Amino acid sequence: MPYPFVLSTTSAFSFSTSFSCESHPSLPLNASTYRGVVRDTLKKHKRLPPSSQSSSLSLVVASINDYLRYLLAVDAGIAHRSPHGGHGEQIDVVLRSAPAIEWRPFLSDSAVPGKEPPRVRIQSLEHELFFTLSTLASALSLQARAALQPLYVVSVAVPGPEQRLAAITGATKLLLDAASIYDYLSTRSTSLSGPAPCADISPATVSAQRSLALAEATLLAVFKDDPYPTVVAQDRNNLDKDWMFKAPEIPKVRAHLFARLCLAASEHAAQASSLCQAQSSSGGSASGNGGGKMVGLMRSATARGLDGDFIRYIENLRRTARAKACRFFAIDAELGGQTGNAIGWLRAGLQELGVEQREATKKSGGLSLSRFTKEWSEKREDRKVEKGASWGADAGKTEEVRVIEMLDAKWSKQNDTMNIQAVPTPATLLAQMPSGRDMHTVKPYEPPSLDPVVLESMRAPPEGSDDFENASDSEDEGKDNNSRGPVGAFPGTRNEYGRTNSSNSYY
Repeated sequence: MPYPFVLSTTSAFSFSTSFSCESHPSLPLNASTYRGVVRDTLKKHKRLPPSSQSSSLSLVVASINDYLRYLLAVDAGIAHRSPHGGHGEQIDVVLRSAPAIEWRPFLSDSAVPGKEPPRVRIQSLEHELFFTLSTLASALSLQARAALQPLYVVSVAVPGPEQRLAAITGATKLLLDAASIYDYLSTRSTSLSGPAPCADISPATVSAQRSLALAEATLLAVFKDDPYPTVVAQDRNNLDKDWMFKAPEIPKVRAHLFARLCLAASEHAAQASSLCQAQSSSGGSASGNGGGKMVGLMRSATARGLDGDFIRYIENLRRTARAKACRFFAIDAELGGQTGNAIGWLRAGLQELGVEQREATKKSGGLSLSRFTKEWSEKREDRKVEKGASWGADAGKTEEVRVIEMLDAKWSKQNDTMNIQAVPTPATLLAQMPSGRDMHTVKPYEPPSLDPVVLESMRAPPEGSDDFENASDSEDEGKDNNSRGPVGAFPGTRNEYGRTNSSNSYY
């Protein structure tokens, strides 16, 4: 369910070229070393196939946490304070020149469709911290996706209740950790003096991602005790044989409570959607009517808005959360014997999802183009889940449609044959929706800090240098093959295969 983020990549940077530390001379060198590890880890993660990227996320998170200790120490040293808050030894860092660092944004809209957005150059240590923490939060969200993936695969055996509970609990914790990071960035963004270099780390985007992570964590709390998606998944799983000797067990749920939790999630998603749309509209587009493609290509990263897929995902999540609330109101009504109201709530949920209710097509049972297209899209989504690619881009909309249609077919048959109750219109029921109820609270983020012993050891003079001027870029590696030896040559024997002056003649 969490959004399939793409982790940023960054250029090489030497802290010693822009910063000097009189109290701890080895601090810039160590900060450059750990930043190089982060850069290399992100570069390797990007080159992995989608099915193998989930296994490297733990390395990405660990490397960023290690680097944050030194980055925050340098940040504290610029303000001439201790990295441990009000206690501990003080660090004195002097800014020699403005840093020149490049980051690849992952949420900004690309000027050329189908290509990555260009890198943005930042000249502030504060923006470096924002990009690093945003990448860490995105990696935590991707870890939550990896934990939830086995629950959506229909080509293998269905996970047991204990495995399902452990996966959802772990994913919820990861999303709440990501929300706490975004909350920390949102609070810190109030002290920024200049505008953000791109839309990825703007205050509006950071606040939107906090609301998005909180909405996803709230829906996971409902998903943990919701038996209906599991029943639908078992019905679609060819390896499931439980139907041969017993019917699916559907325990009673706290329908009204779950409905209010879903409404709270939809409110968080609506807040995130409004912030993202405001960011995209403020980012602006090419002015004038005659600018054409060249004006769009020349737009800076600062003026570019957010990616359309990301905005659509948030809107789909809002719709899905409201549809889930309608489904739980329907379950509550059906438990009370109000089958007509239950069917009305289900159709209200379909209306929230943008799915039309066609009675004639449903009763005829014949084949249609829309039904064929729907089955094809479902199989395509199943293949994405199996391969670990960008599945779940619809924020669970397809899964919720399956559950609502299953309950609608069952209860409509009962109502047509036995109860014969009137079905109210969706507009009448949607006007009766209560307010949402929050479940999770975002805890304050505790940034990692250097151990006092490690900090004391950096009072020694540095050994070596951190000059990365000749370091190759993460996207430029492989373009310059002049330093590589011939194919099949033994390492270290490149000069023996090169053409010399004596080999230019025949004699």
